Amino acid sequence: MPTVYIKTYGCQMNERDSEQVAQSLVTRGYRLVEDETQADVILLNTCSVRDMAEQKAIGKMGMLQRLRKKRPHLVLAYLGCMAQSRGIQLLDASSRVDLVVGTQKFHRVADYVDELLQRNLQRRMDDQHLPIVDVEEERGSQSAIRDHLLSTSQPTAFVSIMQGCNMRCAFCIVPQTRGSERSRSIAEITDEIRQLAAKGVKEVTLLGQIVNLYGRHEFEKREGLSPFVQLINSVCAVDGIARVRFTSPHPIGFRDDLLDALARQEKLVEHVHLPLQSGSDRILKVMRRGYTAEGYLRLVERLRQARPGLAITTDIIVGFPGESDAEYEETRKLADSVGFDNAFVFRYSPRRDTPAAAMDQQVPEEMKEFRNQDLLGVINRHARAKLNAYVGRTAQILCEGASKNNPERLTGRTRTNKIVVFEGARRHIGQLFDVRIASASASTLYGDPVLLAS
Repeated sequence: MPTVYIKTYGCQMNERDSEQVAQSLVTRGYRLVEDETQADVILLNTCSVRDMAEQKAIGKMGMLQRLRKKRPHLVLAYLGCMAQSRGIQLLDASSRVDLVVGTQKFHRVADYVDELLQRNLQRRMDDQHLPIVDVEEERGSQSAIRDHLLSTSQPTAFVSIMQGCNMRCAFCIVPQTRGSERSRSIAEITDEIRQLAAKGVKEVTLLGQIVNLYGRHEFEKREGLSPFVQLINSVCAVDGIARVRFTSPHPIGFRDDLLDALARQEKLVEHVHLPLQSGSDRILKVMRRGYTAEGYLRLVERLRQARPGLAITTDIIVGFPGESDAEYEETRKLADSVGFDNAFVFRYSPRRDTPAAAMDQQVPEEMKEFRNQDLLGVINRHARAKLNAYVGRTAQILCEGASKNNPERLTGRTRTNKIVVFEGARRHIGQLFDVRIASASASTLYGDPVLLAS
């Protein structure tokens, strides 16, 4: 039985794509391993959002070449966003790579791996190296990410509802790596979630590059509801599903019907990830974000009115080309005003063939680092306060399994996406119950085991 090791870089969509590839290979008779030195096939599912992610993947592939000394038949592959963006150029960066597969061809990976592994097993030392590169577009690829590789008692699952993005933000390479927006049908997605519920999944996260713009080109409004809200209503009606999340949305996609759904649908959790990127109107305009700082603040107020107790997290870029000290201070002030529950703060990273990469006034790296650390201080102060406010209160959690840092304890998440660690038995995995929060660290809540549900 051939063995496969998969390493995933980047976002939840990449994790979902890796799961799809893993399931297709397991169905073919491959066995997944956690040790790359024991693998016959090594797949790196890559990210292109920042240069660092690309360099990590290329560096990792260079290190993997040494494994061929003991496993000459080894198949090495790049998958995903960097593969899509660089294509055949990756063969120059990593000359002994066997396979490069883009974002619309994950469902082809098992076929290519079969072919390459058989070829490598039969190849003589003097045979020509003939890699496979497939980064072509494929109609209907958005519906190919539909199979799940679920572990025993796994209570959560990601569900891909669309691919691609049409927003063309000045800093972002995603439209080049993921293509234009393409959405799956509501019926197809709902059927997938019914199957997940039948297997014991209680929480699903709907994934899309701009998730709340789902279906805007393919499907019509019905009774005043956007396709995304129609989808939410359909998913929330699935028996067995207790929680529904979605990520990542765009501020311009929060219309009245979605705010109403947030207020009305109890299965929608009290957490919204709402990318900000900058608090400066000038920078937002240059970024091509389509909203102002004031508009963002009004949306935050409306979201909190729609769902009291809502947790809001965000993405922010510091050091965008031309960002002045005063414009950074606008971002800092806005972040302090909102009081985010948490945030991903990124130093701007130029991405080739994006408008921002060619802009003048690139900000020095040391200034980016200063702003990054300074803003993290603001974010972390509010995040700690939000966590400390839970101490002494009772919170509902969905137990997901053993804690990564301490396998002797269990972990779960609140509806507001806070991590809770507590003592319990394996029978609690997959259950929803209340835990009294006894203490909090900088990033984690700790539950009182005395009050754990039996």
